[in-house]
Amino acid sequence: MDRPYDIVLFGASGFTGALTAAYLARAAGPGTRWALAGRDRAKLERLGLDVPILVADAADAASLAALARQTRVLATTVGPYVLRGEPLVAACADAGTHYLDLTGEPEFVDRVYVHYHDRALGSGAKLVHACGFDSIPYDLGVLFTVTRLPEDVPLKVSGFLRGDGRPSGGTTATLLTAAGRARKTAEQAARRRSAEPVPAGRTVSALPGGLRHVGGWALPMPTLDPRIVGYSARLLDRYGPDFTYRQHYAVRTLPRALATVAGAGAVVALAQVPPARRWLQGRIRPGEGPSPARRARSWFKVTFLGEGGGERVVTEVSGGDPGYDETAKMLAESALCLAFDDVPERAGQLTTASAMGQPLIDRLHRAGITFDRRS
Repeated sequence: MDRPYDIVLFGASGFTGALTAAYLARAAGPGTRWALAGRDRAKLERLGLDVPILVADAADAASLAALARQTRVLATTVGPYVLRGEPLVAACADAGTHYLDLTGEPEFVDRVYVHYHDRALGSGAKLVHACGFDSIPYDLGVLFTVTRLPEDVPLKVSGFLRGDGRPSGGTTATLLTAAGRARKTAEQAARRRSAEPVPAGRTVSALPGGLRHVGGWALPMPTLDPRIVGYSARLLDRYGPDFTYRQHYAVRTLPRALATVAGAGAVVALAQVPPARRWLQGRIRPGEGPSPARRARSWFKVTFLGEGGGERVVTEVSGGDPGYDETAKMLAESALCLAFDDVPERAGQLTTASAMGQPLIDRLHRAGITFDRRS
C-alpha cells in the first residue's frame, strides 16, 4: 500500500487497451488509485480520462522497472507478447508486482514459467496470463464445474464453445505471429516440461478435443485454453486424483465444420511463409477492430459437461462480444480482484482459477458474464 497506484494499465492506446481503460473508468471505485501507461503520452491523453498518465516503453527495461515499482497490479495489452512482453514480466517479478495480460501465445507462457516463475515466488508476485477470452471462460468455467462435482474422485470435463465475434488487428497479429513460430513453441514447451514438477499422486490430461457429433459437430480447439486449464488442475487439489479435460468448438452443420477446419488450416499454412504472413497481418492493422454495432451483435457460450463419482453436471458460461467488450471487462475485473479482493496466498506463474478463483467468478457474474448450472 506504500505504492502510489493500485492498478496501472499498460498499452491503453490500442484497441483493446482503450476499451479496458473505459471499463476501468466506469467500474473502479472512487478510492481506486489507477493510472494509464504507454510510450506515447499524446495518444493516452486523447482517451479523455481524468487519471494520471505514466510514460514507459516496452523496449526500455529501465522505464518498465520504474513503472512496476509504482503499482501493486500491472495489466498489459501490449502484444504480440512473445516479441514485446518479456521485459515487463521481468520487471514485475523483480518488484513483487502482480502482472496480468491477454496473451494467447503458448510459447510466451512457457518462457515466462521457465525464466520468471521462481523469481516471482521469491518476490511474492502473481504472474497471471490469459485474462481475457483467452482463457477466462474456460479456466473459470471448468473450476465452476469441478466445484459442483464430488471431491477426491476422478473427474472428466468437456467444454464446447459456440459464438460469434470478429478479431481486431492486434489479435490478428498475435495469432499469426504464434502460428509462424511452431518450432520455437515446441522447443519452449519441452523446456517447461523439464522444469515444472509433476503433482505427486495425481494425473492431469488437458487437450484439444477430438472430432465428435453431439447434436452438431464438435471440432478440436487447439488453443492455449486447455493448457491453462491443465495448469490450474495441477495446482489445485480440488480437481481430484485423475482429471481429464477436452475442449471443442461447436458448429451445427457438417459443411460449416469442414469450412472451419479448411480455413484454419489455410491460415496456419500461410503463416509459415513470412511474405504471406505479412500480407495477412495487413488485412486488419493493429489499433483497428469491430465497430460498436458489430460488437453489440457478438456473443459467446461455453457449455461444460462434467462427470465424476457417479454424478453428472452441465454448466454454462456466456456473455457478449467475446474478443473485445468482454475481454476488456475480464482484464479490468481481474486487476480489481487482485488489488482489492481476498484471494489465495500464492505467488509465481498462476492462472485465473488458481490466483483468484471464486472471487473473480463472483465479480464477473455481477458484471454480466453468467456462470450457470444447467443440470
